[in-house]
Amino acid sequence: MMVKKLCCCECFILCHLLLTAVVCHGNPANDLINIINQNRTAQKLRQLNDSPGLGCMALQYVELCKGNCTINNVVNCKPTEDDFTEVFAPNCGVELPTFGIITGHIVGCQSKYVEPEFAFSHVLVKDNKTLSILRNKSHTEVGVGLVGEHKGAFFWCVLFSDGETNSTFVLEDHGKGIEQKKGCFSGSPFQCNSGQKIGAVFLNNILTLSFLCIYLLQQLYQN
Repeated sequence: MMVKKLCCCECFILCHLLLTAVVCHGNPANDLINIINQNRTAQKLRQLNDSPGLGCMALQYVELCKGNCTINNVVNCKPTEDDFTEVFAPNCGVELPTFGIITGHIVGCQSKYVEPEFAFSHVLVKDNKTLSILRNKSHTEVGVGLVGEHKGAFFWCVLFSDGETNSTFVLEDHGKGIEQKKGCFSGSPFQCNSGQKIGAVFLNNILTLSFLCIYLLQQLYQN
């Protein structure tokens, strides 16, 4: 009887940890930052600092480009420099005196939502040109944004900078004033809201783990 109680207790703890892990793992933009840094450090390049200011502007970038994903999964959209300083930065609350130099960007789209690992290798870094941008030695900071259309394509954007941490692309009041209605960006203090498809994947994972835990507990009590 004591062994049975211990098994039930261990099963409950395991289920709790699994569900907690799924709940906390809710921002694909942060996951992509980790993948980018893993790729760079594997080449003995410096790890890039996660800049929420760049991340928010990357989200603004793809928000502007929604509706411009070709049948070949190419983003047919090129925001101007004025868009960055007059639209993206103000929308994010980036303090203009801290607006630095953007040393590179990578943009991609896919007809449906894909996991960050697939997005990295099949949506964003697909050729030598984008790989060269990724491994540019002048980069010091990085930000990622993504957003999905309603029943449409998903867009990813990576922005790079050579700025110093906490001195370039600084968000006013730590970004608390950002009105984020859709999408995700790296370093965000807000819950990811990337549209129905990410939500559906997330909910499906929660339900699957919940049913698994219930099944395991039932098996233990029956035995």
